[in-house]
Amino acid sequence: MPQLHLHLLSDSTGETLEMLAKAALAQFEGADVIRHFWPMVRSQQHLDRIMAEIASNPGLVFYTLVNADTRRRLEEHCRSLSLPVVSVLDAAVDALEASLGQHPKARPGRQHAMDAAYFARVDAIQFTIAHDDGVNWENWEEADIVLAGVSRSSKTPTSIYLANRGYKVANIPIVVESPPPSSLFGLKHPLVVGLTTAPERLIQVRRNRLLSLGQAPETAYVEEDRVAKEVQYARRMFADNDWPVIDVTRRSIEEAAAAIINLYSEFRGGRGQMNP
Repeated sequence: MPQLHLHLLSDSTGETLEMLAKAALAQFEGADVIRHFWPMVRSQQHLDRIMAEIASNPGLVFYTLVNADTRRRLEEHCRSLSLPVVSVLDAAVDALEASLGQHPKARPGRQHAMDAAYFARVDAIQFTIAHDDGVNWENWEEADIVLAGVSRSSKTPTSIYLANRGYKVANIPIVVESPPPSSLFGLKHPLVVGLTTAPERLIQVRRNRLLSLGQAPETAYVEEDRVAKEVQYARRMFADNDWPVIDVTRRSIEEAAAAIINLYSEFRGGRGQMNP
């Protein structure tokens, strides 16, 4: 498979463009792609400097630029170099314009404006970091979501992903020898979600973790019977408390988070009770 240089140009942080490129590239397993990231492109002078780099590494150009003159100059440069260039948001914006009967605002980084939603997301991230791994359990009632699961069941990365979506998340490890605080079982405001995984997958993840820390990969932490009992203990707790459960064995962090967000929407739609 040939090597491809993919140039990503944005007039803002480029977060949206990076996510779109990542999603598209996920469809091409084993593709040899070198990504070049060019954020905050807001002047023709800046663009001209970037084009010199693109010319030395020709490839495919994706962009999200709202300034008409900058867009035009980029497209002219790419035509002169015979490079394919794609405005990745145009189709979506055009469809919305036609449906809403309203012209889009040509403002760089508009989706990242520092509005109330932005500050709510920052607050959610701070809360989530401060309530990781069972810390500050006294404040769990302030959370939107509480994730429970055995060690290495993706609680922390899933919590951080959800926090970036604006949800205040706490998480607690379920340990057979150390039951969680009793307050976990009486929470009213947050949705409690159990995370589970296949024991064999959990053992593999734990072994990799031990190796990365330079520790012996064969301990009670990865002993087959012990791990199976841990998972069974957690599952029983989830069932006894009627908490919804997400199996993360074959789910990515993004997929698990999407499932949790759906559960949370149902939870809030039911005014605090899970919908049937």
